Amino acid sequence: MKRRTAREKALQALFQIDVSGSDPSSAIEHVLNGEAGDDYLSRLVLGVVEHKAEIDRLISENLEKWSIDRLAIVDRNLLRLAAYELKFLQDDVPNKVILDEAIEIAKIYGDDQSSKFINAVLSKVKQTL
Repeated sequence: MKRRTAREKALQALFQIDVSGSDPSSAIEHVLNGEAGDDYLSRLVLGVVEHKAEIDRLISENLEKWSIDRLAIVDRNLLRLAAYELKFLQDDVPNKVILDEAIEIAKIYGDDQSSKFINAVLSKVKQTL
């Protein structure tokens, strides 16, 4: 599985966990829809779930006039996913790639303003780290 696909599936799993409180393993299984599993997908989902409080604090510190709870569910979980990669996987993936991927995924799954918003917040998160 390509990393882009793993990120998209991770976003879908995190969305499901956020909305319905699903178990991470069940959410991953659901988004795979019978396909073979992927280590990077599991690493992303389980990592975000494990470090959620720390990631949410990092994102919240870089939001202006917003609280993390008020964000659109897709945007919130995409920020969590990218912030996790920036903080914990920067040795595996260059920061520029992480930001570019998050922006491109936002264009697909978010609304018209999501990509600009994601770019702005993640740029601040990157500088913070």
